[in-house]
Amino acid sequence: MDLLEIAKDTLLLEAEALKSAAENLDKSFLDAVDLILATSGKLIIAGVGKSGLIGAKMAATFASTGTPSFFLHPTEALHGDLGMISSGDTLLAISYSGESEELTKILPHVQRLGIPMIAMTASSDSSLGRYATVTIPVKIEKEACPLGVAPTTSTTLTMAMGDALAVALMHRRGFKQEDFASFHPGGSLGRRLFVKVKDIMRKSDLPIVDKFTTLKNAIIVMNEGKLGTVLITDTDQKLIALLSDGDLRRALAKDDFDISSLAITYATQNPQSCSNSELLASEAMGELENRRIQLLPITNSSQNIVGVLHIHDLISAGIKA
Repeated sequence: MDLLEIAKDTLLLEAEALKSAAENLDKSFLDAVDLILATSGKLIIAGVGKSGLIGAKMAATFASTGTPSFFLHPTEALHGDLGMISSGDTLLAISYSGESEELTKILPHVQRLGIPMIAMTASSDSSLGRYATVTIPVKIEKEACPLGVAPTTSTTLTMAMGDALAVALMHRRGFKQEDFASFHPGGSLGRRLFVKVKDIMRKSDLPIVDKFTTLKNAIIVMNEGKLGTVLITDTDQKLIALLSDGDLRRALAKDDFDISSLAITYATQNPQSCSNSELLASEAMGELENRRIQLLPITNSSQNIVGVLHIHDLISAGIKA
């Protein structure tokens, strides 16, 4: 028995089911889209067993792409959770056979509430199909399971049909990247589009010395600051120079090196800085990478230091350019 051939046949069988469904999409799909768009409340997904697992995934996908949605287990609905359904909602019920007992038991009650129903089932003549306002067919020729009983091809098709609905709704709603990010603030896209310099920059215990500080004392402050850098200010607390560990190494190589000299003697004058703490952290990361520096002083409009942005903090926060 060639397991690779079995795996290949499984994938091809399921791919063929998807291809066939795509070629046979009809007005019922568009009607379902229109019904969901007209929903003033939430799209409620219900299903049992494998269909329930798919329904939970669908609800999460819809909710994160602009269609308020949640999953409702039919058994829990019969024992009080039916109260979660209210006027203005729409029910999307999933059952390949259309005869899942736990699901069909709630349909009369949902109908009594005047809630429109979308069915994902193989037959519009099933119990579920007869209750439905719109039926999206998810019929297959055969399951990939060699016994023909384990939901395989049918679950793949149902999952894909849910994705097709979600994507179609995104297009109809004009759902943009920024909208997606607003629902995923903890994801990489959300961090890239919403996290700002002020959210990540260090604001306290900054390694700052004045222009009269000796190199010896500046080194002490550098060690305490643990940033490998000392910021140097003038008498008005304005940033005028930056002493990095790189500057220090270059200073040590000089014949006239004197640790009792002023730190500013060996510092980088008029260092690069940023006066816009509202700048997106991802853009700041790009600046650091382009300039090949590790630390960016953040100043106000008067060049007073308000914080520092270190590349390690950006990396730790998952920020990418």
